[in-house]
Amino acid sequence: MTARTTPPFRADHVGSFLRPPYLLEAREKKARGEITAEQLRAVEDQAITEIVQFQRDVGMQAITDGEFRRTYFHIDFLEQLGGVATEIPLSVQQADGSVKLAPPVIKVTGKVRHVKDIQRADFEYLKSQVEQHAPGCTPKVTIPSPTMLHFRGGRAGIDRVAYPELDPVFYDDVAKAYGEELQSLYDAGCRYVQMDDTNLAYLCDEKMREAARQRGDDPNELPHRYAQFINKVVALKPAGMTLAMHLCRGNFKSTYAAEGNYEPVAEALLSEMNLDAYFMEYDDERSGDFRPLRFLKPGKIVVLGLVTTKFGRLENKDDLKRRIDEAAKYAPLDQLCLSPQCGFSSTVHGNLIAVEDQRRKLALVVEVAREVWGT
Repeated sequence: MTARTTPPFRADHVGSFLRPPYLLEAREKKARGEITAEQLRAVEDQAITEIVQFQRDVGMQAITDGEFRRTYFHIDFLEQLGGVATEIPLSVQQADGSVKLAPPVIKVTGKVRHVKDIQRADFEYLKSQVEQHAPGCTPKVTIPSPTMLHFRGGRAGIDRVAYPELDPVFYDDVAKAYGEELQSLYDAGCRYVQMDDTNLAYLCDEKMREAARQRGDDPNELPHRYAQFINKVVALKPAGMTLAMHLCRGNFKSTYAAEGNYEPVAEALLSEMNLDAYFMEYDDERSGDFRPLRFLKPGKIVVLGLVTTKFGRLENKDDLKRRIDEAAKYAPLDQLCLSPQCGFSSTVHGNLIAVEDQRRKLALVVEVAREVWGT
């Protein structure tokens, strides 16, 4: 097996980490007006420096800021695009007592455009800390997938005055906005970006597919439309930048929102999209088998999310190796990598695991990747 010197790496991760208590306390103080935005940012800076060192110490080559400046992985970014309005999602208690996150309302209220650099300042701080505390590692930025501007609301969620027809103008405008953000990041030195996408994974779940039908969309056609949509973004990414996608079935306080085999979206995802890599959740039976990986094109990478971030129990190393061998029946081993299935804290609330579990799981990913791929 060849070592990977460019992302994604044999041992990688999705990006978000549990927020330290002092950062959560500072966020609450800011919400109450007890500290300024600048004071909060200084606390975030400290926490990010520590999480950079944490990732270096555990052996990761890809380094994120833990999404420590965000409340939600998607809203905080999308609401900074021109023409987009969002509402805070609500926590809903289920009949069994569990808590789930109700989908946020994301609406396109006007022409979508890139009105400012969204992640550049955050990346520049991350890059400075990686250079200082984790030299030789690669800083990575995570952003929500552009499909989120369509899937949640469908046609009804997109202003008809701004977009009487969606194709091609809406998709072109969104792609242009994303392309400008990617160029901004590239100019700041970023070479690794991951787009987090729940929608394609949701289209593997029959309940979600029916909801799409109720909104007037064909769930069989949507994956192919989204492939064309994503490819518009890929066409605008700077040369030399790795652009990956993480597929997520929901990750709020250790709960999930969808389940189902990847088969309904596999061809569109792995054969039609021109992305460099895919982070795919495979931590339990909700994800189905590995047969959909047969669609993976040469030169593309799938990062197998075999280690769960939802629960603290540590996976068995031999079991992980067996699962990697099973996946390698459908896609070449050299086109596979390993990671946790999702982030540890897709929202500020965090999953219901301990900080030490977070470390143990990442260390396991590094150890197994070293033994499987020799790197």
